[in-house]
Amino acid sequence: MTLKDINCCIIVPTYNNEKTIKRVIDAILQYSDGQDIIVVNDGSTDRTLLLLAHYGLKIRVLNNSVNRGKGYSLRAGFREAIQLEYANAITIDSDGQHLPSDIPVFIEAAINNPGALLMGSRDMEQEGVPGKSSFGNKFSNFWFKFETGITLPDTQTGYRLYPLDAIRKIKLFTTRFETEIEVIVKLAWRDTPILPVQIHVIYDKNERVTHFRPFIDFTRISILNTWLVFLTLLYYLPKRLIGQVKKKGFWAFIKQEAVKPEESSLSKAKSVGFGFFMGIVPIWGFQLLIGIPLTIYFKMNKVLFLAAANISIPPFIPFIIYGSYKFGGLFYQNGVQLTSFENLTVNSIHVNFVQYFIGGTLLAVAAGFVGFLVTYVLLLIFRK
Repeated sequence: MTLKDINCCIIVPTYNNEKTIKRVIDAILQYSDGQDIIVVNDGSTDRTLLLLAHYGLKIRVLNNSVNRGKGYSLRAGFREAIQLEYANAITIDSDGQHLPSDIPVFIEAAINNPGALLMGSRDMEQEGVPGKSSFGNKFSNFWFKFETGITLPDTQTGYRLYPLDAIRKIKLFTTRFETEIEVIVKLAWRDTPILPVQIHVIYDKNERVTHFRPFIDFTRISILNTWLVFLTLLYYLPKRLIGQVKKKGFWAFIKQEAVKPEESSLSKAKSVGFGFFMGIVPIWGFQLLIGIPLTIYFKMNKVLFLAAANISIPPFIPFIIYGSYKFGGLFYQNGVQLTSFENLTVNSIHVNFVQYFIGGTLLAVAAGFVGFLVTYVLLLIFRK
C-alpha cells in the first residue's frame, strides 16, 4: 500500500524546527517519492529554510514571508493539495513527536473508509506526556463531543488524514492552533465520518520545540469554542436532534432516550431535578448554554433534562418570576413587597432585584430537589 493508492499527499507545517525537520522529512521519504510532500515553512528564522533547500526540487516547499500561524499554514497546504488534485492529505507535525512509520496505518484505514477524516489517536497516559497536553486534550474532547455529539479519544492530534473534497466545502476563518479544532467540528457538522486510528508518539524534551503559548492560544481556543457552542445551541444541536427524531419517530426517540435501560433511576432523577433547577434559576438566556454542557459532562440524560428545563416556557414565566419574588421575600426584607401581579412592573423588578435573585435561586433549588425526589420515587415504583 502506498500514498498513490489513495491519491494522497503529506503536508508538513513547520516553524523553527531545525533540530527535527530533516529527520522527519527523511523518514517520510521512505513512504513517498518526494513530490507528494508539501512542506509549509511558516516564516522560520532559524536554519529551517536552509535545511529545506538541501532537498531542492525533490519536495514541494511553500514559504510564508512572516510567521502567520499553524492554521494559516495548514490552509495553505490544503489549497496547494486541492490545486494538485489530491483526494486526501496527511498532516504531520515537524517537531518529531509523530512517527512517519505510522503512515501505512492511515493508508490502510483510508482504503477501508473512503471519504473519512482519520484522527491519529495518541496514548496520552504514556510516560513523558506533558500534564498540560493531557489536560488540554480532555478539555478539547469534551467540547468537541458537545458541539458534534461525537466521542473521540484525541481531538488535539496534528497527525490526521483529511478528505480534501470535504475540506473544499467548508470555510475556515482561524489561523493558529485553534484551526485544528475548527476544521474537525465543521467537517463533523457536514456529516463527514470521523474515525480514530492508533498512532505512536514521542515527547523528547531535549529536541521537541513547541510554539503553543498557553495563555494566548488557550484563550483563542476558548473564544472559538464559545462561538462554536453558540452555533451548536442555536442551530446544530436542534438539527441533530430533529434528524434523530425523523429517523426514529418522535415518540420512539423520546422513549428510547428517556427509558435507556443502562441508566440508573438515580441518574434519571438527577437529570429531571437538574432540569427543573436550570429552568428556574435566574440566569435567563444562559440556562441551556450552561446546563447542556453540564449534563454532558456529568453524563445525565439530555432529553429528560431538556423536558424538565422547559418549565420556563413563556406561559409559566410570570408565575416563576412572581414566585421567585415571594420566595425571596421570606429571606430578604429590604425589597418592596409584591402583593399581586399588578405590582410586577419593570420598576419593581429593578427595585427588588436582590430579592428576586435570592428567591429565584432558592426556588430553583427547591424545585430541583422536589423534581428529583418525585421522579426517583415514581421510577422505583413503576420502572421495570
